[in-house]
Amino acid sequence: MKKASTLVMLVALGAVVAGCTTGSRAGDGAVVGGLAGAAIGGLAGGSVGAAAIGAGIGAVSGAIIADATGRCYWKDDRGRRHYTSCR
Repeated sequence: MKKASTLVMLVALGAVVAGCTTGSRAGDGAVVGGLAGAAIGGLAGGSVGAAAIGAGIGAVSGAIIADATGRCYWKDDRGRRHYTSCR
């Protein structure tokens, strides 16, 4: 029961934090990844240390993935932006 209530609290906290606008894709990815990693690490390892390790790995992974999936743009000779996927 304690694990289930902890998971529900983490998911609710994640929903609240994900609703905030920070303006940084990497920052948002780090927050969401950290929360997910903490939840998974805590449930899988059953300890605070496992949750902390999961949070660290999730935050780094989330920031990297969010930054890599951003949209890039280039400007033409008239100064108009054209968006494309980043490579």
